[in-house]
Amino acid sequence: MEFGIFHEFPSLPGRPDEDAFDEAFDLVDAAEQGGLDAVWLAELHFDPARSVLSAPLCVASAIAARTRRIRVGIAVQVLPLCHPLRLAEEVATVDQISRGRLILGVGRSGVAQTYQAYGVPYAESRDRFNEVLDIVRRAWIEPTFSHDGPYHRFEDVTTTPRPYRGTPPDIRMAATSADTFPAIGALGLPIFVGIRHEPASAVAGNIQRYREAYRQAGHAGEPRVFLRFPAYLAETEARAREEAEPSLMHYYRAQAALLTESARRAGGPAGELRLEQARRLERITFEEALRGMVLIGTPATVGERLLGLREELGLSGVLMELNAGGRTPHAQVKRALRLLCDEVMPRFH
Repeated sequence: MEFGIFHEFPSLPGRPDEDAFDEAFDLVDAAEQGGLDAVWLAELHFDPARSVLSAPLCVASAIAARTRRIRVGIAVQVLPLCHPLRLAEEVATVDQISRGRLILGVGRSGVAQTYQAYGVPYAESRDRFNEVLDIVRRAWIEPTFSHDGPYHRFEDVTTTPRPYRGTPPDIRMAATSADTFPAIGALGLPIFVGIRHEPASAVAGNIQRYREAYRQAGHAGEPRVFLRFPAYLAETEARAREEAEPSLMHYYRAQAALLTESARRAGGPAGELRLEQARRLERITFEEALRGMVLIGTPATVGERLLGLREELGLSGVLMELNAGGRTPHAQVKRALRLLCDEVMPRFH
């Protein structure tokens, strides 16, 4: 099973951005040294109190240059906000610099205010996503190609460089709403599922529909499922809970506010769903969160729960968010990472 951490490069209140980058890169270095399989980068815009990570491909390039082994994932590149030719070139460039270690996670993002700031109607996000993804994949395969679509038009272009191995890098797609699971299966792409607090049963049915659509479409190989969730490890259960609770609860309340604002901007059925999720996150308690797929505890208890999740959901890998909320001190996050690498991963490799 592939082990990765998801990291937002959180802002540090009262401290300069350079400190936030220094701490985040120090965590990446520790992950490389500890033998972690992958580090995953968010894409977050116009929220300086939360994160400095607005340009994940730039950061991925820096990580690729300072490491030799660990894979670098983007979770996710928001495709509707990108020009597809520029994106194809930049992704291939990072893939070359990393010697094929890049994983391109793609999605639409549910943050409607980001679309508004970029001047892109959120109502167009699904169609734009599909068009950009198609163009990017063609750009890496076809020697020269043209495109005439609703949002992008060009003739006889050849992108350069090509990806490192001459074939498209590993593309994984975020699955959120129920209809996206079978749609991604039909495309033949791996999925990763972001979980805030839900139990495994809440996503098991959708994952099964993804696998059925994948096989019905005749794709080779096995469908791969990756799960992203908040997690934290310490030497004792009490210490793990005490250290993780403030940041996790801040995360839930901040997500509730973000979803409420996105619901107002998006409107319609999608807006109603987000508003319902926001109300849930406004009320959730720490104990309720621990009953879902939030893995907080000792290496032994986290390892046991991971074994159960792998069996129940058929996981290919995990993206563990060790600092959900961005408020856990850096030294504690590094200690949690060390426990993950030294005491949990060996049970699965």
